[in-house]
Amino acid sequence: MGITVKRGFFSAFIPRLAKTLDFFRIFGYHDKKGIIMRINKYLSSCGVDSRRKCEKLIEEGRVRLNGKTVTAFAVDIKDGDTVEVDGHVVRIAAKRTYIMLHKPKGCVCTVRDDKGRKTVMDLVGGVRARLFPVGRLDYDTEGLLILTDDGELANKITHPKNAVAKTYSVRVEGEPTEAELKRLRAGVEYGGVKYGAARVSVVGAENGGTKLNVTIFEGKNHEIKNMIESLGRRVLFLKRVAIGELRLGGLNRGEWRYLKTDEIEYLRSL
Repeated sequence: MGITVKRGFFSAFIPRLAKTLDFFRIFGYHDKKGIIMRINKYLSSCGVDSRRKCEKLIEEGRVRLNGKTVTAFAVDIKDGDTVEVDGHVVRIAAKRTYIMLHKPKGCVCTVRDDKGRKTVMDLVGGVRARLFPVGRLDYDTEGLLILTDDGELANKITHPKNAVAKTYSVRVEGEPTEAELKRLRAGVEYGGVKYGAARVSVVGAENGGTKLNVTIFEGKNHEIKNMIESLGRRVLFLKRVAIGELRLGGLNRGEWRYLKTDEIEYLRSL
């Protein structure tokens, strides 16, 4: 008597199996050789930063494995290994922390600032986890920012290949014409950089300008400001209100809260 396997079983099962194995590797279940994971993933899992930024730390010679400077990404971390970043030992935490912050203007999206400016970390005092901001908002931009010690989640949200939507409330100079709005919806080029198509809707007139809702999918530096400037206009106010379907809601400037379980699961599903 044969066994009948439903159509689509393997296509559904294999990704789940991969996620399960990945979970085991992160939280202490290792293969027969004692290998936990590659060093760039290990660093992000320790909450050092996103995987791409951890790779930059390796390139800068700031990571050491068992006392020796790491010079390549293709290095496996094994049981008993000691990993250091800037002379500090880093380890994987069993529990992750996820925070939503309403970043105000006048602070930078870094863990520390060489110029002595206020950072977003100054706004979440008392949290013991080793947090870092997921992506960035400009110094004069406010709105939704996620802080976490989960490098893998940060990589999922910020990596260009995932094209996670980020929605902004934008007040622009004057009143953009329909032709200008069509340009934004089709994608523009400014300063030699191409910016992809955006979703744009007009909310109405506001404080001598026009309020728009703009959704982008790339996350390039100064993306919305440059897109608007390509029209010959200036951004007067910029606030991120959503990442995917996760919305800032009624959180006031400078306030923060822990993400709810369903919000965390949603971000993991992106």
